[in-house]
Amino acid sequence: MSLGAHLLELRKRLFISAIAIVVGAALGWWLTDAFVWEAIQEPVDRVAEAQGTDTAVVFPTISSAFDLRLQLAFTLGIVISSPVWLYQIFAFLVPGLNSKERRFTFGFFASAIPLFLAGCAAGWFVLPNIVHLMTGFVPSDAATLLTAREYIDFVQKLVIAIGIAFVLPVFIVLLNFAGVISAASIIKSWRVAILVIVLFTAVATPAADVISMFMLAVPMVVLYFTAWFIAHLHDRRVERRNRLEFGTPV
Repeated sequence: MSLGAHLLELRKRLFISAIAIVVGAALGWWLTDAFVWEAIQEPVDRVAEAQGTDTAVVFPTISSAFDLRLQLAFTLGIVISSPVWLYQIFAFLVPGLNSKERRFTFGFFASAIPLFLAGCAAGWFVLPNIVHLMTGFVPSDAATLLTAREYIDFVQKLVIAIGIAFVLPVFIVLLNFAGVISAASIIKSWRVAILVIVLFTAVATPAADVISMFMLAVPMVVLYFTAWFIAHLHDRRVERRNRLEFGTPV
């Protein structure tokens, strides 16, 4: 494909993804009012009950509630429409695969969605622990008033960022199948990858919550080495096929 054809294909994929996110956000608008906000506020209510302190999420401006609902709806739209935009990414990269390897697209698609949702679930799972830890530093005679926007930004960063991080190994395998990177280059960079993962989880979680950081980092490291192993098997299969077709080079 020419550069112009690639750009047209990219525009098409981005347009479909945007439509899916908008539709998901419309559903997310309803879900926010139904039960999502109660679920997000539950860790704060639990802390207030356990510590016996005045802990609450506050809306400092008249438009805060509306802006917050739009923000939550958009975030839910990203999660709900993840099967669509993940497929669009794969569909954009599929031309780099030959006809025999395109059958693996379903495998990529079937693994990317569960991994993204598992990453979001992992971030949601550690959220109450982080809220409890961070609010534990507040003096007993003081009140904790969490600004709604800052609190939701924290929840979004934790949930969405971890979900995207969990699906990145699938893209590593896809790039290997497309011939962009080799398994040797993946394993050669394992030290850098682990450092990046640790730094990423340190940014996604508070610095004082070491346990939550490692709870997120360990599965990401396992997924990285799993991606390398799959790429290694693929490279060996390609090398064996080339040897049979072209013979062993002298």
